[in-house]
Amino acid sequence: MIRIGTRSSELALWQANTVASQLNHLGYETEIVKIDSIGDEVLNKPLYQLGTTGVFTKNLDIALLNDKIDIAVHSLKDVPTQLPEGIVQAAVLKRGNFNDVLVLKSDETFFENSTAVIATGSLRRKAQWLYRYPNHTITDLRGNVNTRLRKLEENNWNGAIFALAGLKRIKLLPDNFIKLDWMIPAPAQGAVMVAALETNTEILEICKSLNHEETETCVAIERKFLQVLEGGCTAPIGALATIKNEELKFKGVLFSPDGKNKIEFQKTVPVDNVSDLGEFAANYILERGGKKLMQHMETIEKEIQVYATKVLSAAQKSVISANIGLDMSDFITIRSNRLKPVVVKKPIENVVFTSQNAVESLLNNFDSTALDFKNIYCVGRRTKRLIEKKIGKVTHSETTAKKLADYLVNIEKVAAVTFFCGNKRRDDLPVILKQHHVELTEVECYKTLLTPKKIAPKYKGILFFSPTGVESYIKENTFTNGIAFCIGDTTANEAKKYFDQVEVAKLATVESVLKTVNEYFK
Repeated sequence: MIRIGTRSSELALWQANTVASQLNHLGYETEIVKIDSIGDEVLNKPLYQLGTTGVFTKNLDIALLNDKIDIAVHSLKDVPTQLPEGIVQAAVLKRGNFNDVLVLKSDETFFENSTAVIATGSLRRKAQWLYRYPNHTITDLRGNVNTRLRKLEENNWNGAIFALAGLKRIKLLPDNFIKLDWMIPAPAQGAVMVAALETNTEILEICKSLNHEETETCVAIERKFLQVLEGGCTAPIGALATIKNEELKFKGVLFSPDGKNKIEFQKTVPVDNVSDLGEFAANYILERGGKKLMQHMETIEKEIQVYATKVLSAAQKSVISANIGLDMSDFITIRSNRLKPVVVKKPIENVVFTSQNAVESLLNNFDSTALDFKNIYCVGRRTKRLIEKKIGKVTHSETTAKKLADYLVNIEKVAAVTFFCGNKRRDDLPVILKQHHVELTEVECYKTLLTPKKIAPKYKGILFFSPTGVESYIKENTFTNGIAFCIGDTTANEAKKYFDQVEVAKLATVESVLKTVNEYFK
């Protein structure tokens, strides 16, 4: 029995039942499991104000990771370009119609007037409509397809914009509509994606039969274009790739939110030469004014501004609420040391890592096959995940160095430990081990270099991810009136030396720090 996770809207269920039907045809039994999302529950804000990408997919991701479902079925345009760790794209079904349509309240005579009111909750649709009809007014429209059609009937609007595929799939396409073939769709619009766990090889093999290669090729280019531009729900980005007669035609576009500015790219290439087209197109747009346009969108003055003391990835940035302005730069730099082969020449019984940096620096010096470790102990889930991916099984992990040291001396009762660390490692673990007469060998794998910057005293919050980050910040900045948001207690203790107000994330992850910021300023 294959458990298929889906949202409970009529359109989402159509998608899930389509996948179920195809699996049934292949001889597999299926079960539909309904799981709703924040995007279904919060209907009083435009999508681009919900503060995260993945508003329609996150709860299904959690269900996958918790083994409540075997596969998740999504509208691919709703899926973040960076999938959660451990989840992969298992299949893309043959694409439906990718166009948008304007459903009319009565007729199209309103185009003869100078003004009109058009409803949409999409920033992309809003920007493109205003670019073409700058005198019109855009009003927000949220909810599932049925809800939005009902709101159109109830309100004094001239029309509302929908995806044609969605209306056709659930047989709700009215007679009075106009196909907007001039409007560039969202990347992957009209495509249905099946997600599964990377480790579930049996399910992945089954899903290969559902995959449509031509659609997979086209949407991959569109989504790469989106990823490089770092759009998600917060930037008006359109992209479309189509294949005909062994040629792939691509068009990508970036607008300003008000529709006043537009930068576009289009190119036709042989279908067997499209590997980097999405990335090339995005960089083309960025170099021709897109970077400035994106920066302008990111730095539009918001009531709440925070500063991160490390550069965050696009996936991490997407966690921060859209009503919070986020600036960032790296306040520390990691440089790997050169290690002599004698360090790992002999087998080592007990090794300890308290950071991912130590793991990566060790692997910069040695191939994993050269590492003969009997027992590996570490601090942090991500450090553990990296070790098990690159080196081998972790014997035991803890959330702090102190807890790990206590475990080593009281539970394992180890006699000797090799500690791979950096030049600014904390004293907790070495002190406890030495107090209990454990033979400690420290191998300095990397150096943490301070790269402080002076920032404007306008931020309501400063985000710190290590005690060294606090140290670096203080070297150039005297502004400590804001709130220090810290990744853990050790970082918080350092911040408390300078900041009156310190907030500690529930988990020792970047994402948890960002969620703490969202919750604080809610």
